[in-house]
Amino acid sequence: MLFIVATPIGNLEDITLRALNVLNQVDFVVSEDTRETLKLLSHYNIKKPLISYYRGCEKRRSYEIIKLLQEGKKIALVCDRGTPGISDPAHYIVEMCHQHKLNVIPVPGASALTAALSVSGFPVDCFSFYGFIPRKKKEKIEFFNSIREKKEMIVFFESVHRIMDTFEVLKDLFPERRIVVCRELTKKFEEIVAGSVSEIYDKFRQSPVKGEFVLILGGKQC
Repeated sequence: MLFIVATPIGNLEDITLRALNVLNQVDFVVSEDTRETLKLLSHYNIKKPLISYYRGCEKRRSYEIIKLLQEGKKIALVCDRGTPGISDPAHYIVEMCHQHKLNVIPVPGASALTAALSVSGFPVDCFSFYGFIPRKKKEKIEFFNSIREKKEMIVFFESVHRIMDTFEVLKDLFPERRIVVCRELTKKFEEIVAGSVSEIYDKFRQSPVKGEFVLILGGKQC
């Protein structure tokens, strides 16, 4: 039995009682980064064997996990932060479980995606999610041009190392479009700001930018 367990995105108190119960009961914990997972488990005095599962090793490691599941082992799959399967390689092992008729059980909880949407002020009835957008500036321009006619809001993640490049591209293409920027959600320096793309660009270029970002860009009609 494979449990897909959501874990906190920053604040360790944002874990559910059910998630803690599952983590205490399973035989193994499969994680994207065992160092990050060990911090969480140690915080709650949970000691379990860890199996690393990251992009690049997912195919080889999935066969090992399937074998353990077929032997009757209970396994929890977690990612670095939030809900597995969103912008990480968790989908591969889940698909293999379906192919082998093995039970997959969701243990829902924190998600940067839904946390950001809940404080966006946009009506959340229709949106497109793109995970991490292209890294290079030219590719960013091509990406945003490809979605500029969409009427639904666009949600994506961005790295602190590339956020200003993204703001510059957005400013050139959609200067008056409404955007909500969520930085360091649930952490000590959490910040949620909303305004036009031009306003947000001016704000962030005035001081050093740090943290992890979720951005919500209004659709064409906004």
